[in-house]
Amino acid sequence: MTSAESASQPPESGPEKEFDLGALLAERGAERYELHARYLNHQLPRMLHTIGFDKVYERAEGAYFWDADGNDYLDMLAGFGVMGLGRHHPVVRKALHDVLDAQLADLTRFDCQPLPGLLAERLLAHSPHLDRVFFGNSGTEAVETALKFARYVTGRPRILYCTHAFHGLTTGSLSVNGESGFRDGFAPLLPDTAVPLGDLDALARELKRGDVAALIVEPIQGKGVHEAPPGYLRAAQELLHRHKALLIADEVQTGLGRTGDFYAYQHEEGVEPDLVCVAKALSGGYVPVGATLGRDWIFKKVYSSMDRVLVHSASFGSNAQAMAAGLAVLSVMENQQIVAGVRTTGELLRSRLAALTDTYEMLADVRGRGLMIGIEFGRPRSLKLRSRWAMLQAARKGLFAQMVVVPLLQRHRILTQVSGDHLEVIKLIPPLIIGEREVDRFVDAFTAVMDDAHNGGGLVWDFGKTLVKQAVANR
Repeated sequence: MTSAESASQPPESGPEKEFDLGALLAERGAERYELHARYLNHQLPRMLHTIGFDKVYERAEGAYFWDADGNDYLDMLAGFGVMGLGRHHPVVRKALHDVLDAQLADLTRFDCQPLPGLLAERLLAHSPHLDRVFFGNSGTEAVETALKFARYVTGRPRILYCTHAFHGLTTGSLSVNGESGFRDGFAPLLPDTAVPLGDLDALARELKRGDVAALIVEPIQGKGVHEAPPGYLRAAQELLHRHKALLIADEVQTGLGRTGDFYAYQHEEGVEPDLVCVAKALSGGYVPVGATLGRDWIFKKVYSSMDRVLVHSASFGSNAQAMAAGLAVLSVMENQQIVAGVRTTGELLRSRLAALTDTYEMLADVRGRGLMIGIEFGRPRSLKLRSRWAMLQAARKGLFAQMVVVPLLQRHRILTQVSGDHLEVIKLIPPLIIGEREVDRFVDAFTAVMDDAHNGGGLVWDFGKTLVKQAVANR
């Protein structure tokens, strides 16, 4: 063998060691919080330790987790809405096994695989006024796509968004984020403008300037669970079109049945957005995916020639695993009538919680649609409770809601979330597959926590004091 031939040979090595995921998790899984603190966002484990959310979940199925001792936990958060069908749905699992076993020639970039077209066809069947789909990898990518397309086809720079909106955290979607806490320190952003949700006069004033490409709106805002007023979306659509601007519906959290219709905008007759963003539940909880649905003329103007065929693309967009998961999700939703079930279960949960507002002074409002429900707390009437409420508010707004969330997990093994920073609102976005059993469990636990809080129960208010100290220390 010549020296040149020798140099071209791979180096000799011992027997190849197979990667064993199970063995790795068995060996290192107990280090989960330490690994995260050392290599990832160090504030996340710190926060979880502080509020007692530092659980170790061993497995999950449907709407439940289990810890190492076999205790079950009810999930009323669904991974911020990602787990629409719950965890590890058997139909989605089988679809992913099948697509991996098929060994498709995926992501060649220079062919047209069938799965993206089939998923687009199924999605568009639920929005018959729309014609084409772009597949990306997340909700924020779906929003970025809509912003780019709207600016390009209108030739205008400015996007309007609603106060308290949340559309994502990449730079473009951050420019239409209505919460200053997410925006602070990341300027300069794009020249976009906030208008109050439901304020048609404010919308009209901005449109008169002639530089607005679109209004992007969540039919129900995730932050605080605030719904667009009746008639607002249709009137806004008419105003926008009169001024040759577009309506973008962000259905990343509300879409795919969450609110009791396939899309939340469909609750209002005559609303036909020009662009619709979806993600989260379309993934089946497995493979990141985002989709931007739009009118034919918009896509044809963006992709106006062969020279522009890749003017907007995503390296992992339309990958086979994501497309298979999406197709499986839509199949389950249609075959098992998930949307109809959401309407029934959502109304049961909302009505039972709303009935408690007459019982508890600090329960101010229960609102929402389908399985997207906001529970808002407010200042009580009685002097004793008012003084405790004032203590929490002086330290940091939102602490009472956190005081409810924590015992729901620690004492009742139910996972929920506060709906936003400095908000006295708990948001419920459980898997769409929950039923009466889960409603009973949540309402019973919530009632017990509220009883404790209104009766001056030590555990709830002792934890409140801990939160006050933490809030003051962080100032």
